[in-house]
Amino acid sequence: MHDDTGNPAHKATLQDSYAAADLQKLGYKQEMTRSRGLFHILFSTSAVIFASPYGLAAPIATSLVAGGPATIIWGWVAVSFLTLPLACSLGEICAKYPTSAGAYYWCFRLASPQNRLLLSWINGWLTMVGVWTISLSVTFGTAQLIVAGTGIYLPDWDVKPWQTYLIFLAVTAVTVIFCVFFNSILPTIDIISAYWTLLGIIVILVCVSVKAAAGRHSAAFALGHFDPSPSGWTPGWAFFIGLLPVPYTFSAIGMIASMAEEVHNPTADLPRAIVWSIPIGFVGGVFFLVPILFTLPDIATLISVSSGQPVGVMFELIMGSQGGGFGLWFIIFGVGMFCAISISCAASRATWAFARDAALPFPRTFAKINTHLSGGIPLNAILLSTSIQLLLGLIYLGSSAAFNAFVGVAVMCLGSSYAMPVAISLANGRGEVRDSPFSLGRLGAPLNTVAVVWAAFEMVLFSMPAVVPVTPTTMNYASVVFLAFALISAVWYVISGRFHYKGPEIPDGEQVHGSVGEKEVHGQEGEKEEQHSGMLQ
Repeated sequence: MHDDTGNPAHKATLQDSYAAADLQKLGYKQEMTRSRGLFHILFSTSAVIFASPYGLAAPIATSLVAGGPATIIWGWVAVSFLTLPLACSLGEICAKYPTSAGAYYWCFRLASPQNRLLLSWINGWLTMVGVWTISLSVTFGTAQLIVAGTGIYLPDWDVKPWQTYLIFLAVTAVTVIFCVFFNSILPTIDIISAYWTLLGIIVILVCVSVKAAAGRHSAAFALGHFDPSPSGWTPGWAFFIGLLPVPYTFSAIGMIASMAEEVHNPTADLPRAIVWSIPIGFVGGVFFLVPILFTLPDIATLISVSSGQPVGVMFELIMGSQGGGFGLWFIIFGVGMFCAISISCAASRATWAFARDAALPFPRTFAKINTHLSGGIPLNAILLSTSIQLLLGLIYLGSSAAFNAFVGVAVMCLGSSYAMPVAISLANGRGEVRDSPFSLGRLGAPLNTVAVVWAAFEMVLFSMPAVVPVTPTTMNYASVVFLAFALISAVWYVISGRFHYKGPEIPDGEQVHGSVGEKEVHGQEGEKEEQHSGMLQ
């Protein structure tokens, strides 16, 4: 038996060899470099989750319009608890199938032989659109944050859509540079981002609580004020519309799996990272939101900001000075840049994995690993993911509500892609996941049910416009983009997919029986897998 108590590098090497062997059993060979542990993966792919200040601040205008403080704080509490069952459900499946292919691979392995090919194709395209638009929403949201920060010193600047788009191009360029040329130090950057976020939350909490230049509110206002009139929706539906920032903050939980083939011990670390990202994000969000709600400036002033991004003005009014407001804004901006780098990296891995299974056009091109850059990266997949985001960003030139559309599409696509394997497993009696190293046991069925129902509700919720009556510029184009990509994927399936897409390769020694994919693993293989699992736990 190996001694894992010695040199950490030796332990990581052993873990890598076991992980590579397990990946081979899932049908793939090891191509990426394993350089991430639990903390790296928790603070990198889940950066949008851990970095709740950015996730909550970037789309905060929607919550202010649709109710204000009560929507913000209680929406955060409610959705955090509703998302936890989904995280647990994904963690259970991911622990058994830790591959960068993620949800579409899980669908293929869990579904019946008659349906698995089509279901994995549909899920894969949902995943692709989701990762592209979630990455786009972070880079574009960060660009809008730059506009908001500039507005602190240039309040009369009437920013044009094309100017915002140029700023978006600059932010995207920075993320691509890091993903392409600094991949080897991204795990270190992930840790730096975690410290930046933690210290930033503390600084914001102390500063706004002490200064409160715009005045202080009672607990009744901070925790209970609700005015949905600016949205035009009825009070009940307005509350749900105002939830947008919260599902957005948690929308990337499944993308943690995209980095599976770069993690030392994915069977143990991936489910932990997926599940723990929810309570970590929840606590961070509470400490960020509560002091702001007790010192919130006039809501009408904030929602009337011409750029549509009130964060800069909000902090300036709370601090009572441009310098103070800019300082707090800079914290959120830094979080946004860290998020943009991490989420763009994860999106490229998901793109690479889908191309590897011949589900994208020119699969050999986009599944190629460039071994000359940063120890090996999917350069072509990075460029494809980025190019699609730049094209989708052009929507902003015709619609001021484009950011909400990007967020809505991301939440809809990722939510539905996560829910599909959970629903398939639930419908088949959860037989395939009962031996998962991260088993939910008796709680599995109720947790799976809550996860699927909530994801279905999100699909309806985030196709709605933030305000009514709707105009061409305020329309939520999320459903339009969603249906457009659905049409593209369907056409591509008819033209090419049904001839070339065979789904993930089923490893030797395994067969799929009945309505559930059940492993037929020889006794020696089962004993070896248990030994590996025991040594790594």
